[in-house]
Amino acid sequence: MIDVRNHHPFPDTNSSGTSQGQASSKTEAHTGGDFADRERQRRLYNLYGAQSSRASSSPGSGKGPKSPLGRFLLKGCALVLCMCIVSVGSIAGYVAYTQGSLGAASNDDFQIEQVSGRSNDAATNVASSDGALSTPQIIQKVLPSVVGITAASYNGSSGGSGIVLTENGYIITNQHVIDGAQSITVTLSDGTEYPATVKGEDATTDLAVIQIEASGLTPAEFGDSDELVQGQTALVIGNPLGLTLAGSATEGIISALGREIEIDGKTMTFIQTDASINPGNSGGPLVDGNGNVIGITSAKIGSTYTEGLGFAIPINTAIPIVEELINNGYVTGRPLIGLTGEDVTAQISAYYNLPRGVYIRYIDPESGAADSGLRAGDIITAVNDQVITSMNELNNERDKYNAGDTITLTVYRDGKSMDFDVVLGEANQ
Repeated sequence: MIDVRNHHPFPDTNSSGTSQGQASSKTEAHTGGDFADRERQRRLYNLYGAQSSRASSSPGSGKGPKSPLGRFLLKGCALVLCMCIVSVGSIAGYVAYTQGSLGAASNDDFQIEQVSGRSNDAATNVASSDGALSTPQIIQKVLPSVVGITAASYNGSSGGSGIVLTENGYIITNQHVIDGAQSITVTLSDGTEYPATVKGEDATTDLAVIQIEASGLTPAEFGDSDELVQGQTALVIGNPLGLTLAGSATEGIISALGREIEIDGKTMTFIQTDASINPGNSGGPLVDGNGNVIGITSAKIGSTYTEGLGFAIPINTAIPIVEELINNGYVTGRPLIGLTGEDVTAQISAYYNLPRGVYIRYIDPESGAADSGLRAGDIITAVNDQVITSMNELNNERDKYNAGDTITLTVYRDGKSMDFDVVLGEANQ
């Protein structure tokens, strides 16, 4: 497993506060709109169909032949013409319906619509499809949907990139870009600046949604990261090293899929690319050969001796989180034990003759941990008989369950091992 670090965009500025990810080794992780109206697209579909039907049924201006054979031929031609027109109208309506990048659900919940289809041939891993764009075309398509983000705090400012989600101002970025910010400024591709508010953020997945009061923005189109193929074209567009280099684009390939990388004590699954990702690109898009967003750039190997190792959160992982953040302000259903603790390392274990595990420092009195009888000073050594030796391992085991589930924690107390059943609560960030 590779250990990497998050890159805050400006290396010469400070970040305020400790991120959730950074705190995960010490404490338990706590874990959130209006779209284009799909009915409008359906009406557009119906309009095309209705117009085509009317056009196909319009009578001709001239009179047909008098003979039965002539009338038969005329009717046959008219039928063929009618079928052609209706087919063209139906196809046009279908395209108008399916090409919208964003759509609203039948209820009030926010949903993101994805564009299906690979930009590269899965059978060969090399050949581009007929719909693939040239590199300049991709950049021209995506650039209006990429923004710069400046987050100011008492300790200074930092920055990153973001992706326009809706025409009325929802923007996706990384949580670490806006973590601890007292104020956030969004800079559009044309240089216009807007103050932004946080709609929701999730440190566990390093995702956040912010909002500006604007209209007529250019939303990005979102692809399907499950359809990606190793070796296909990938571009990163964003603001490396700050707004001075805003709108920079780098090109590469999808180097690998499903990379499990540990960042700040959390294991995440990434898309790996050799397209250059630098501080300031965080929160921006990784796009495919059709200019569809397939990932959100988030991390890079923290070494001066490595090149061509960039990582992005798969868009299929990000979409349900983003929808939760918009609809609820946080990710619902996240399990919570209700305690803070620290690792009993091998050195501490040997020195104090204690078992390895998680030493409980504090228990929330309103939590399932308190109700179970756990106490500060206990050392958690296992979850459902699965041995754990660190807070990270405890959180990973906890995250296999949902809020409301019951887990059994094995703890060491006063020289004895004992079990406690804990009902998991729901974390609300």
